[in-house]
Amino acid sequence: MNFLFALIFLMFSCSYDDGQNSIQPITDPPNAIGTVYFISKLNIEDSYAKLKTSLQQNKNISIVAELDHSQNAASVGVELAPTRIIFFGNPNLGTPLMQENQLAGLDLPQRVLFYEEEGEVFALYNSTKYMASRYDVDGVETLPQISEALTDLVGSAVNAQGEENENQNVDRHEGIISVESTTGFEATYANLRSSIEDNDNLSIVAELNHRENAESVGMELRPTRLIMFGNPNLGTPLMQSNRSIGLDLPQKMLVWEAEDGTVNISFNNPEFLKERHHISGNSEEIAQIKTALEMLSNSAAGR
Repeated sequence: MNFLFALIFLMFSCSYDDGQNSIQPITDPPNAIGTVYFISKLNIEDSYAKLKTSLQQNKNISIVAELDHSQNAASVGVELAPTRIIFFGNPNLGTPLMQENQLAGLDLPQRVLFYEEEGEVFALYNSTKYMASRYDVDGVETLPQISEALTDLVGSAVNAQGEENENQNVDRHEGIISVESTTGFEATYANLRSSIEDNDNLSIVAELNHRENAESVGMELRPTRLIMFGNPNLGTPLMQSNRSIGLDLPQKMLVWEAEDGTVNISFNNPEFLKERHHISGNSEEIAQIKTALEMLSNSAAGR
């Protein structure tokens, strides 16, 4: 089933006490490059539920997927403290980013990660500064709307103010691996999907047709589709090392047709994600994930 939408939502009015809700963390807050984090005044269940309710009540928003990383870890006999992520979007705001640079679809739809650490609850998401630097979309007029709406939405849900991590910018297309396909767009995507489905260790979490979502709001976009999938045996150890990497899990692959007609498969280099989330170990898992992603993309590309 294809879910709707690509980034976030139209601005709406939320209120929380701007001047009095700053909280000093007991444990180290998330320090991932290009993120905004909040320390919730509520428990993780209530924080997550408030955000989900706000999304459901906004007619411009579609919830694309929800993932309980802790439950997935338990399904393979591994423990992980409470960690949940929700994906949601609005093509009115996300499509202009992809019109400027289709690769931005790799970091869409928008998502918010919640996790509990030593009794504290953190919520975090990718900043628009990160998006602007990674995809060179700083001039897209929807970015300020996205930034303000995310701040209001998450701040209201957790009753707190957000903090930007010190390092917000990355190089253009940093950490993105792209493979050019030898076949057409539809065949490439079908091959990729089949390869994931045929692997017993992988589970498809969600699929998005960014072009169809753009058309649903009267916008044009070249063929662009995203598939999200995961393997908790490999992803959980990374989150045990640093929970913030759950923001970049499950894995994602973007299939897109460029202006010159070439078809590409793009995905995040796990070594970049390791650096982004300051993970010092887990070299074996990182290598396995990278090998698996390379095999999937090369197979789908007919190489």
